Amino acid sequence: MSSLSLTSDTRIAVVGLGYVGLPLAVALAKKFDVIGFDISKQRISELKDGFDRTDEIEKKRLDESALELTSSVDDIHGAEIYIVTVPTPVDENNKPDLTPVRSSCEILGPVIGKNNIVVFESTVYPGVTDELCGPILAEKSGLICGEDFYLGYSPERINPGDKVHTVDKITKVISGQTPEVLEILAEVYGAVTSGGVFRASSIRVAEAAKVIENAQRDINIGFINEITMIFQKLGISVYDVLEAAGTKWNFLNFTPGLVGGHCIGVDPYYLAERAKQINHDPRIILSGRAINDGMADFVAERICAQLSGSGKILVLGLTFKENCPDLRNTKATDLINGLKVRGFGVDVHDAAADPKEAKLFFDVDLKPSLEDLDDHSYAAVVGVVSHDCYKDIPLAEFERLLEPGGLIADIKAMWRGLEKPQYLRKWQL
Repeated sequence: MSSLSLTSDTRIAVVGLGYVGLPLAVALAKKFDVIGFDISKQRISELKDGFDRTDEIEKKRLDESALELTSSVDDIHGAEIYIVTVPTPVDENNKPDLTPVRSSCEILGPVIGKNNIVVFESTVYPGVTDELCGPILAEKSGLICGEDFYLGYSPERINPGDKVHTVDKITKVISGQTPEVLEILAEVYGAVTSGGVFRASSIRVAEAAKVIENAQRDINIGFINEITMIFQKLGISVYDVLEAAGTKWNFLNFTPGLVGGHCIGVDPYYLAERAKQINHDPRIILSGRAINDGMADFVAERICAQLSGSGKILVLGLTFKENCPDLRNTKATDLINGLKVRGFGVDVHDAAADPKEAKLFFDVDLKPSLEDLDDHSYAAVVGVVSHDCYKDIPLAEFERLLEPGGLIADIKAMWRGLEKPQYLRKWQL
């Protein structure tokens, strides 16, 4: 192994500057010589102008950061540590799509040199780093993995839009191909987070730890969504039930909803795929996924059952979570489609989403403002995403937007405290 010593001059290249890579690169640039690489020239151009469309890093921090930015592979030659933060989606059949990871390895192979360390942060199933990434890097570089260059894995833990659990505050799980690599990575990540580092016993253990974090949440939300379906058929609001059950000291605080995004709605399929490869039937994992994937249509059915005939419905929220512009794998679109196939016209407003992305990815024309919508034009207003601005909508605004007898449909319990309308109906999960 190299005698690489970590100094402020140690060159680190972060590959992929999305929700995960950009905050990490900015944090590392406070301590090390860091260059951020992304294949998107538009992304690099925007970041150089101080604009982060993911809304993770504000303009002032970008402008003041020492981080270098590039879309040219040539510029990342000569780094000593490469950190890969590319996405790991699933395909239309919910099979893991490792294309971004493969592509990053094919790009880095000709770039890396002797004694370099390549660290992966992308969420994968146990075995991907050493079974897939290592061999591709070795083939493309002509170097021997574990002798000429080394692997590491440190799972990302950033939640899009979360301004509390940021990369400089969370505990970072780290792993390395050798004890020396492990200690170098402990120094790297330990230098940028006050939450400390946890040294996993192997790369596969670190990969497994990451993938079960989100699978566990998915299963718990799947249980809540299933009891929501049961209680709806019994005429009971699950939020009333959860409020009562939550008085027990060890009751787990999960709420129902549409499970989308790039983590919880995706990562369980990675674990399930690995389970199938070793001839294990991942029944609980896939059962939770099936329930959560069907939740949007269930909600659409419950809403439409309370409306007579056809009409227009206003949906508030398109992103996969509150106060965040991230549209990846949003299940709000499933709800919208469920309303449309049942004969209703649908208008959509989102206070956080980029209208261009909404049109490009989902062919949704977002309404620019609630104020410009016609009076008494909707049979229902559906609260899908609990952006802060939606929580404060007054009763008078619902009375203006809705037809007489119209429905206020509250999926996220945003309006539980709203006074009971005299001429409107109110429903919540």
